[in-house]
Amino acid sequence: MQIGWIQLVEFRSYRTLSYSPSPQLNLLSGANAQGKSNLLEALAVLLTGRSYRTSRLAEIPRWGAAAASLVAELGRDGASRTIRRTITKREDGLWQGAGDECPWARVVTFGWQDLEIVNGVPAVRRNFLDGFAARLYPSHRSAFVRFRQILARRNHLLQERLPERVLGGRLAPWDEQFAVVGMELIDRRRRAAAALQTEIGRIYPTLAGGGPALTEQDKVEIRYRASVGEATEPVALLAALERARAAEARRGQTLVGPHRDDLAIELGGVDARAFGSRGQQRLLALALRLAEVLPITEAVGTAPLLLLDDALSELDPRVRDNVMREIRGAEQVFLTTADAVEAPGAARWIVAKGEVARA
Repeated sequence: MQIGWIQLVEFRSYRTLSYSPSPQLNLLSGANAQGKSNLLEALAVLLTGRSYRTSRLAEIPRWGAAAASLVAELGRDGASRTIRRTITKREDGLWQGAGDECPWARVVTFGWQDLEIVNGVPAVRRNFLDGFAARLYPSHRSAFVRFRQILARRNHLLQERLPERVLGGRLAPWDEQFAVVGMELIDRRRRAAAALQTEIGRIYPTLAGGGPALTEQDKVEIRYRASVGEATEPVALLAALERARAAEARRGQTLVGPHRDDLAIELGGVDARAFGSRGQQRLLALALRLAEVLPITEAVGTAPLLLLDDALSELDPRVRDNVMREIRGAEQVFLTTADAVEAPGAARWIVAKGEVARA
């Protein structure tokens, strides 16, 4: 999949912009706060309907604008189509997004916030894994929404402080749904984690060491940690709920299930959160994102757009060179940087004051 051209109107710092990128590597350079990240965000919003930088639609339109719009040409296997997306302010003051859906369009993004995948709280790793699983399995997102609804209803009942005999009966139908949908999520998360493990086992040593030779220090292990252990049937999750019932009634919340699981990330046999240097953690976060590319390509039949926002920051020159060699294998890449970068053959663009010009 490739972006042939894109037009922005009233998006972040851009009043208007028409941009026709290279079909391969696009290097976007310039000083800070000139619009590099905003352009990458526009590409993500256009294709997915969501920003990887904020969950608030109101932050996306240019300050003072009542609407923002995006339109672009997507190419795939020699054919092309035009897609559009708008973000508008309604009469009640709320913001609403709308636009065309493209079932084969996928985006993999990397930004400074992705460091939290490695050293942040479990919820960040669950969100990362769910986002990846949703790009592999289209039904994952709707199942996740359904699970959140069931979880909210179950927590509401627990907070009513009902007598034990009454609570059990009221929870029973929700527990059955919780177990079935929850185990669906766990199964897809496990498969997604396994796909990441396969890819990152190659990618991280290559980025860190410059070749495929694996040292113990470069060995990355990813494991999905489920509250039901290795169980695969809903009955196991149902039994876990039953065991936790008394504690849940006291605390007024659901204590077991996919919303409590985590993704273990180890580097050289130790927890990367506690023992990895900041440079190692940043490289590991980038490697996790790059590990998404091949599984998504195989699942969808189309390579995802790769959006790398300041991905080379805090990496030493040797590792930067390794990263550049790795991303050349992707189809269409957008890489922002505030520094000079060696990238022979890349299309170089200067971003300044809301304009993008060929270097």
